[in-house]
Amino acid sequence: MDTALQSLLLCTDDKVVRVLRRVLSEMEIGVELCSDADAAMQKLTRQRFEAVIVDCTAHSSAMSVLKGTRAAPANRRAITVAVIESESQSHGRISAKEVFALGTHFVLFKPLSLERTRSSFRAVRALMKRERRRHARIPIELPVEIRIEGKGSWQASTADLGENGMALKTQNVKLPAAFQLRFTLPGASATTSCTGEVAWQGNQLAGIRFSDISVEASDQLKQWIERQLLGPEAQDVTVSCKLTDLSLSACYLQTESPFPVRTLLRLMMKVSEHTLQIEGIVRVMHPGAGMGVEFTQQNPAQKTKVEEFIQTLVNTEGAIPDLQVRPDSIDNAASAAWEIPPDSADPLLSLFITKADVDAEAFQLELKKQRGMEVEVSA
Repeated sequence: MDTALQSLLLCTDDKVVRVLRRVLSEMEIGVELCSDADAAMQKLTRQRFEAVIVDCTAHSSAMSVLKGTRAAPANRRAITVAVIESESQSHGRISAKEVFALGTHFVLFKPLSLERTRSSFRAVRALMKRERRRHARIPIELPVEIRIEGKGSWQASTADLGENGMALKTQNVKLPAAFQLRFTLPGASATTSCTGEVAWQGNQLAGIRFSDISVEASDQLKQWIERQLLGPEAQDVTVSCKLTDLSLSACYLQTESPFPVRTLLRLMMKVSEHTLQIEGIVRVMHPGAGMGVEFTQQNPAQKTKVEEFIQTLVNTEGAIPDLQVRPDSIDNAASAAWEIPPDSADPLLSLFITKADVDAEAFQLELKKQRGMEVEVSA
């Protein structure tokens, strides 16, 4: 299986090409270079790329390729990166706001430096790997126990297995819309149990979606699929972040490699012996500086866990929490116009809405004003 990540680069600027080729080579990402938009569009319709990188010097060509990427069936989930002039040098050229409005995930500002480009591409590469893994189906015959309410249980086997579901050999047995299933991954000691929902059925096979699968079981499954795709040395990609602000419903993470708005994240925070695992979605992103994350499961049990973690931070002198941040996917269905839940009075979450369009420096000033109400993590 060809496991190399592939990118398409539209650029005629030799300096930009040299920097990008070096960084992408270091990260083991292949590069297909195009010098004009027509050639790039042809490749987008014929090949699959995990990332599409566009130098936006030529405004109309850049816009057509960025739009065309979303329209190409094979590449609509590709990670898009726009290379533009710095805000101070743009002089009427394409702006970051324009490319983000097209759904572009990352922006690099000219002149490109090796270190800033490496930092940005750590996040780009993490999402490229996640998107590839998310849609992978691993052919495997695995015993599965099916439990149907009122009808007992029976044994079946898989034809393939993915992060979000499996193809099940049904032997012409008609399955109900939902049922319980249990299986054990090769080499695992724990059994995975969850609800299975029938997505399709025919030709002695049924496509099953996983529902109500635990975070631990989901992580175990993702790691197993990663190993099948990339071998025994595969590792789940994390991005270095520092927790600077935390409330019951949100947090702000300082990082040189922020993820795009609408990226779904899995966060694990640890201080002393207290660990908090939580899921969130990026609501605010400041390139090269940080990102604001809203916690996605706004229920009393989760808020209690966050409150306990905050209390541990407050009561532990000089505490600097260990933090792991893993991208899960980009939620392209998530509305750009989102609202705070009616029963929420979370000032940090409110800041993500009211100050979403200000630059990183102005946003940091607003954060400092709030830190009388929020937890500020020690430096």
